Amino acid sequence: MTRIDATFARLRDQGRKAFVAYIMGGDPDADTSLDIMRGLPAAGVDIIELGMPFTDPMADGPTIQLAGQRALDGGMTMDKVLDMVRAFRSGDNTTPIVLMGYYNPIYARGVDRFLTEAKAAGIDGLIVVDLPPEEDDELCIPAQAAGLNFIRLATPTTDAKRLPRVLQNTSGFVYYVSVTGITGAAAAQAGEVGPEVARIKASTDLPVIVGFGITTPAAAQAIAGVADGCVVGSAIVKLIGEGQPVAQVLDRVAALAAGAHAA
Repeated sequence: MTRIDATFARLRDQGRKAFVAYIMGGDPDADTSLDIMRGLPAAGVDIIELGMPFTDPMADGPTIQLAGQRALDGGMTMDKVLDMVRAFRSGDNTTPIVLMGYYNPIYARGVDRFLTEAKAAGIDGLIVVDLPPEEDDELCIPAQAAGLNFIRLATPTTDAKRLPRVLQNTSGFVYYVSVTGITGAAAAQAGEVGPEVARIKASTDLPVIVGFGITTPAAAQAIAGVADGCVVGSAIVKLIGEGQPVAQVLDRVAALAAGAHAA
């Protein structure tokens, strides 16, 4: 059982929904990013998604694109992302960490080396948005063999024919993208998301977590109310990009988490 599995089991026993927070590794700089990451669990975050900076983030909107560019401009590398995780793990061996990003940096590093180092650093799962199920032998299957959850995205365009393929080798949880398009582009609507979550849950025992388009505590509560939890990314990254103090960023995270946990 991974930390992700254990977290959902605990939340299920408590009758609570999950709150997942995304930050970009190294944004706006390595030290500040680590300070924010270390503060997320106390702010109510159940699972941390840590972005791997990449030069061509095709699924991300301007907010997260700029975060990745700030991190790269500051000298962030895959080595330094893994260093962040190791530093976090020195004080927290419980909170799950999911690396989220694109395949190119992993491929460039070498899959076997990446998986060995990620597991040793304390990573629990991967979300690699540009690897479809047809490429499962490339990373998904090796990742699961290494003890990492491989989390797949389902979208509003994932129809009944496609869904079984998407779910086939998914583990940890299913990430439902609530809107079509890029991150931060539109607001998620619980009335539209609820039936889609129910459709996915009819085909899997995995938790279904909803992300994209959640920017307020009320929205977090509404979306978590029709799913097993929610993900907030752009709304947090925007504050970091504005240069808000770490304490203020974490206060906002705490408000969002309280919304999700009230569902």
